[in-house]
Amino acid sequence: MQAETELDCVPRGTMRVECVVNGPIQTNTYFAISGDEAVVIDPASEGERLARDFIDGHPGVRIVAIACTHGHADHVGGVAGMRRVLGEDVPFLMSEADIPIVPGAIRHLRGFYGLDTEEPPAPDRSLAEGDTLAFGDVELQVLDAPGHTPGGIVLFAATEEGDIAFTGDTLFPGGHGRTDLEGGDDATIMRTLARLFAMLPEDTLCLIGHNGTTTVSQELCANPFVREALRAHAS
Repeated sequence: MQAETELDCVPRGTMRVECVVNGPIQTNTYFAISGDEAVVIDPASEGERLARDFIDGHPGVRIVAIACTHGHADHVGGVAGMRRVLGEDVPFLMSEADIPIVPGAIRHLRGFYGLDTEEPPAPDRSLAEGDTLAFGDVELQVLDAPGHTPGGIVLFAATEEGDIAFTGDTLFPGGHGRTDLEGGDDATIMRTLARLFAMLPEDTLCLIGHNGTTTVSQELCANPFVREALRAHAS
């Protein structure tokens, strides 16, 4: 199992998070706002509308980055549209390991839902464990979280209001993300769960890719996959 990363859990800064549910699979697109800067996480669909609605509703707040937790179409489908509104100087960030799966994921969503999902541009910067994304007075720390896809990531922030992790489709209440799509692997996602739940503080609020939220403490108690992963990979 990969060595444990040293998370910086010292609370710094303030961040509020707004969620917009959008796209054919009801994806949670998050707007993380700190001061007069914001980061968009997983714009699923209708990127132009997402960007314009945010700009109209948040005068004085500037979107400084678009970050995706993984390369599935229902998490990157709004990137191109957002960039048309925000401009190409707003960087698109994603794991390099997921770049190869994006075209197939777009085709899958088109075939399944009959929707002409737009392919995103190439990422301006790759994200991998140990990287950080600073905006306002907070910082998102990148954790590798493969299994649902080869390049899945989790974004963690220790703030004055509490610990927050954007987990994408790696984690769901009582379960984990699918591993039967391109690049998915059941053994890998179990190793990822073991790492994450050995690292993240128990009070961490987990903002997931679809449906409602959960916490690390809730999943430690109620998620059988998390318990099994920790047992199987205990040193």
